[in-house]
Amino acid sequence: MQRGRRHKPLVERARGLVGQLRRWLPDRALIVVADGGYAALDLLAWCARQARPVTVITRLRLDAALYRPAPARRRGQNGRPRLKGKRLPSLAQRLEQAHTPWQTCRLAWYGGNLRRLQLATATAVWYSPGKPPVALRWVLVRDPKKRFEPQALLSTDVTLSARQIVQYFVRRWSMETTFQEARLYLGLEGQRQWNDLAAARATPVRLGLFSFVN
Repeated sequence: MQRGRRHKPLVERARGLVGQLRRWLPDRALIVVADGGYAALDLLAWCARQARPVTVITRLRLDAALYRPAPARRRGQNGRPRLKGKRLPSLAQRLEQAHTPWQTCRLAWYGGNLRRLQLATATAVWYSPGKPPVALRWVLVRDPKKRFEPQALLSTDVTLSARQIVQYFVRRWSMETTFQEARLYLGLEGQRQWNDLAAARATPVRLGLFSFVN
């Protein structure tokens, strides 16, 4: 506000970046993988509504309100179309239910190590009053050896399998460590990187040398 510009929330900035990327690559399939801070219904719905939908994979709260799809309207039925169907059990409840179907598989987890994991998945509609409903595939992930707490993921592309969704999400780890090491060892985002021209010149060279040395 001090510079006369309106503050943009993180989700709004993300939508702008995704929209720009879609304009640059109108024919490419785009899969955006992000942490739970981007699990916002407005952003997910906007990505799903594009002429060429953008797939978003992110974390999902275990207490998220999930529903069945809205039932088909009967001929001659009055009133506004329904946005959702019957309420489904929460993912926290599904973790406790004995009849939840789990599939066991070996997947590369954080750090690249193969782990034996159990996955449960289904489709649902995520809805919150005043927000647009979003159709998604949810995935519950748990470790039989309980080395980490159970967690939930979502994908706005319901055709992806649970295994694919987990694999896409885990790929974030290599990018996060790259950014951390670039700041720590290469001085990115430091004082010498505040000028746009300096960043455009130095950053590609630094990253290239870093990749070559490693």
